[in-house]
Amino acid sequence: MKEDNKLIKSSDPVSGSDVESIASRGDASGTNHPGEHFDIHHNSKKYFDIQKSPSSIEAVHKWQREHIQVHDQSKDGFPLNVIVDPAMREMYQHVHAQGLTNVFDRFEQQEKIRCNFCQQGLSCQLCANGPCRINAKVPRGNCGVDAHVMVARNFVYRHVTIGTSANIFHAQQAARTLKAAAEHPQSGLKIRDREKLLHYANLAGLSSHGDDNQVAVAFATWVLEDMGRPYWEESKMTQVFAPAKRQQLWRKLNLFPGGGFSEVALAQTKCMTNLNADPVDFLLTAVRLGIANEYQGLFALDILQEILMGTQKIRTARQNMGLLKKNMVNIITNGHMPLTAHVVIEQASRTEWQEKAKQAGAEGIQVLGHVCEGQQLLNYQHTGEMSAYAGQEGEWLSEEYLLATGAVDLFMFDYNCTIPTLPLYAKRFGTTMVSTHEVIRMPDTAVIEFNPQEMRKQADTILDMAIAAYRKRRQESREVYIPPHISDCMVGFSTESVKAALGGSWKPLIDALVAGKIRGIATIVGCTTARYGQGGSNIFRITKGLIKNDILILSGGCTSSVMQYTGLADPKAAEECGPGLKEICKALGIPPVLSYGACVDIGKMTQTAKEIAEALEVDTNQLPLVIGAPEYLEQKAVADACTAIALGWLVHVAPVPSVTGSDVVIKTLTETTETLGLGKLTVETSADKTVQIYIDHIEKKRQELGI
Repeated sequence: MKEDNKLIKSSDPVSGSDVESIASRGDASGTNHPGEHFDIHHNSKKYFDIQKSPSSIEAVHKWQREHIQVHDQSKDGFPLNVIVDPAMREMYQHVHAQGLTNVFDRFEQQEKIRCNFCQQGLSCQLCANGPCRINAKVPRGNCGVDAHVMVARNFVYRHVTIGTSANIFHAQQAARTLKAAAEHPQSGLKIRDREKLLHYANLAGLSSHGDDNQVAVAFATWVLEDMGRPYWEESKMTQVFAPAKRQQLWRKLNLFPGGGFSEVALAQTKCMTNLNADPVDFLLTAVRLGIANEYQGLFALDILQEILMGTQKIRTARQNMGLLKKNMVNIITNGHMPLTAHVVIEQASRTEWQEKAKQAGAEGIQVLGHVCEGQQLLNYQHTGEMSAYAGQEGEWLSEEYLLATGAVDLFMFDYNCTIPTLPLYAKRFGTTMVSTHEVIRMPDTAVIEFNPQEMRKQADTILDMAIAAYRKRRQESREVYIPPHISDCMVGFSTESVKAALGGSWKPLIDALVAGKIRGIATIVGCTTARYGQGGSNIFRITKGLIKNDILILSGGCTSSVMQYTGLADPKAAEECGPGLKEICKALGIPPVLSYGACVDIGKMTQTAKEIAEALEVDTNQLPLVIGAPEYLEQKAVADACTAIALGWLVHVAPVPSVTGSDVVIKTLTETTETLGLGKLTVETSADKTVQIYIDHIEKKRQELGI
C-alpha cells in the first residue's frame, strides 16, 4: 500500500487494477452528508439547455412505441436508450450536464468494477476467516462450505429474510395504527371500511358485534399476536387467509409457517457460520418465508390499510411531473406506508391550510404521491376525493430528478425506497426533507417520529414546514423547471373493485378465459432498475407483447408508473391489444393493464387469483397465470417471488439473480420445486423471449384445464 498526497491505493484482487480509498481523499465526493458539501444553489445551470421530449402526450406515446422496437435493449446510448419516461429523460440531461451524482450515471460507474463472485452468489463475509470466494480452483470456503451452500445461504440471508421481515414490519405498523385509531378517534385516521373490518374479524373468529372500535382493537391485536407467534405454532392468519388446497401441500412439505418474526429468526439462525449445510433445505426455507411474507405481510397490511383508508375504487387519475405547480406549495410523499401521508392530505384539504399557503404567496398547497406509497394513495377511493391531493409523480428511479425540478418544497418519506443521495439534492434545490418513521434516517434531515396517536398534530407540523420552505423558495427566486408531461390513467383496481365491475361474480372473466378472448393473466410487478436494457423499457416492451397476444395484465409497484407514463393504463390502449382482449376492454371501458397499486398490493393480486381458482374449483397452481418481475430490484421482490413459488406459479425475473454459481440451486428453483407441487423460477433478460415464455406457459395451463 502506498501513500501519496493523501491518496491511498490498494491492489484490487478482482480486476488487478488500483482502487482509490474514498476515506483518504479528503474531499466530499464519497459522502452523502450535505454538511460536507458547499452550497451550490446559485451555480445551477439553465434548465432549458436540454433536448425536450415531444410536447403532446400523444406524440410522446407514439415516440415510445417506435423507440422500443430498436433502441432500448443495448448498451449503446445508455441511459437515454432505456429511459422512456418523458419527464425523466429531460431531467436526466439537466442533472447529468451539471455533473451531479445520479442513479443512471452511478450504474455505469459501478458496472466497471463489479465482482463476478458476488454476481454469482459465490462470496461470503459471514465469519472472521473471510471474506471467502469460490471458483473452480478454490472450490470451498475456509470453513469448508461449498458453492451450493454458499449460494443458497446468501439467497436466504441477503434477500428473503430481509424482504420478509420488511413486509411483516409494514403490516405491524398498520396494525399498530388501526389499534391507535380505534383507541384515540381524534388522532388522525379512522375506520373508513367498516364492512371489511367486520368481514375479516368474522374470519378470524372474533366477535363483530358491538362497537366498531372495539372490533378494530380486537382484530389489530389478533394480527399482532400472530406475528409474534413462535415458529412451531401454525400462523392463524395463514390458516384463515391462504387457499385450503395449498395449506394441505404446505403441511405435507413442512412449509406451513408460524409467527412471521420467529420464522425470520429461525431462517437467519440457519444462516450462521458452520450451521446448516443443506442447500435444498435453505431454498425450502425461502419458500416457507414466502408464505409468511404474503399472509402476515402483504395481504395483512392491505386489509389493515384499507380498513383505515378505504377500499380501491375504479376511477381516472393523472400521473407525472407536470402535476407540479410552480406557484403552489408542493409536497411529495414517498415510501410505502401511506398512513401519515393520508392525514397530511386530509389536513391540507382544509380551508385553513389553503389560506395559510396563500398568505405565504402561494396559490395553494397540494400533495403528490411518489413510488409505491403514491400508487396506494392513487388507488384509495377517499384520497381521490380530497381536494389537496394532486396525483402520482413517478417511480423510484426519478427521485433525484424530481427534486432537481426545484419545485418540491417538502419531501416526506417513510419506509423503503428513499435513496441516500437525496439530502444533497435537497440542499442544492431547496427541498425540506422530513423522515416520518424511525426505521429511516438521513443526514441533515428533519424527523417527525411516527406516532399513530398524534398523526393529526404531526401532519400540521409538516404542513407548516412545507409552507416555510415555499416562502424561502419564493424569497430566493430559485429557478424552477417542471417537465410539462402528464398521463391520464385508470386506477383503483383490486379484488373487490374488479369483481364488482364484473357484476359481482368472476363468471364473466372465466367465460372470457374459456372462450379464449383472454388467454391468461400476467402480473407485471415490482421495481424498475437502472440496468442496460431496463430502466422501464423492459417492462413496457414485455407488456406490449403480452397484450397483443390477448393476455390481461395486473400491475403493481413502480411498474404501475411505467404503465401510466406509457399510456398502457389508459382505456385507449385497448386499440393495441389482440382482438379478444380488445373486445373485452372496450366492452368494459377498461385498459388492458389493471393497476392494483403498489408492490405490496401483490397481496391483493394473490387474493384475486385465490378467488378465481375457487370459482373454477382448482388449486392456484392450475391457473393460466404468470408472475413477472422484469426489473426486480431489492429484497422484498425476492421474498415476493418466494410467495409466488409457494402458490404454485411460474415466476419470471430479470435481471439475473445472484444464484448462478450453483447448478443445484438453479435446478432446485427452476425444476425441482415444480415437481413438489410448488411453482418455479425462470430467468430471461430479453423482452421478446420473455413474452414467448409467458405465452407458452399460459397455453400449457390452458391445455391442462381443458380450455
